[in-house]
Amino acid sequence: MKNALITGSSGLIGSEAVRFFSDKGYKIVGIDNNMRQYFFGKEASTTWNRKQLEDELGSKYRHHNIDIRNNKKIEELFKHNKFDIIIHTAAQPSHDWAAKEPITDFTVNALGTLVLLENYRKYCPDATFIYTSTNKVYGDTPNLLPLVELNKRYEIDKKHKYFKNGIDESMSMDQSKHSIFGASKLAADIMVQEYGRYFNLPTAVFRGGCLTGPAHSSTQLHGFLAYLAKCIMTGKKYTIFGYKGKQVRDNIHSYDLVNMFWHFHKNPRFGEVYNAGGSRHSNISILEAIDKIEQVTGKKSIYEYVEQNRSGDHMWYISDVSKFKSHYPKWNYTYNIDDIIVDLCQSGHLV
Repeated sequence: MKNALITGSSGLIGSEAVRFFSDKGYKIVGIDNNMRQYFFGKEASTTWNRKQLEDELGSKYRHHNIDIRNNKKIEELFKHNKFDIIIHTAAQPSHDWAAKEPITDFTVNALGTLVLLENYRKYCPDATFIYTSTNKVYGDTPNLLPLVELNKRYEIDKKHKYFKNGIDESMSMDQSKHSIFGASKLAADIMVQEYGRYFNLPTAVFRGGCLTGPAHSSTQLHGFLAYLAKCIMTGKKYTIFGYKGKQVRDNIHSYDLVNMFWHFHKNPRFGEVYNAGGSRHSNISILEAIDKIEQVTGKKSIYEYVEQNRSGDHMWYISDVSKFKSHYPKWNYTYNIDDIIVDLCQSGHLV
């Protein structure tokens, strides 16, 4: 039987990967120490999801409460297991939170990734290593694009090369404000590429747009669409930070992202980088999302507007996934933005 190591296994993408690869016949080793609760409080705890995984999968899933920065414990895990794939989703995921504890943020995101990479290189270099990066590695450069303000969203000028498909992997990462979080994720992003290219290992970086799905333990500082849906369904006030609520995000369902991992794993490349979001297929502004969630739930939103935007936040970001599709033409989306919102609103977890 093949084996998969999945970090952040109780989180949104990690738990989706656990279920997906278990269905493919893999035995799963999961790492998650519920640091999400430390970052964002009790409402963001992933314990509920870990318990579900253990109940659903039984002996096919072994959970380890390990800090990925702990090289000794990570090395013990690698010494006693032969992994065919490593999916690294564990992270400090909020650019707002990172400014409070930059050392915690950097060590979790950058050092933790290096610990995993080095043990991967030493003990199972034939495995595929997949890293969930972020569009924040481009900093706030997307805000320099020629944007047009429409009634409920910002949009890029139709004459620009990014209008048709979105932002590709060639966007510069220099001379921009990344946020502390974006910088720590970029450090890890580059290191995953380097282990692929320098050591000739099958590694891949997936730079996510907004990742979402019903398994999201969402909170104000992370998990925009799921948190917005939760607020509307429970009558909680939602806060819009700047840009008139017209900021646009491309949202990709956790299943579709993990399915990208699967296609890469079946025919891996070395030190590859992909933008991975909803693209033109699945994107939405905050104001548009409020309208759609109200329609689906039949409930009226309660929100306040704060003029000051989040530092370094994107006004418009849509991922160009053409590169991935050119490498893996059999992959395609399962969920569009309407499907995602219905899925979120039908999730018992959010309420």
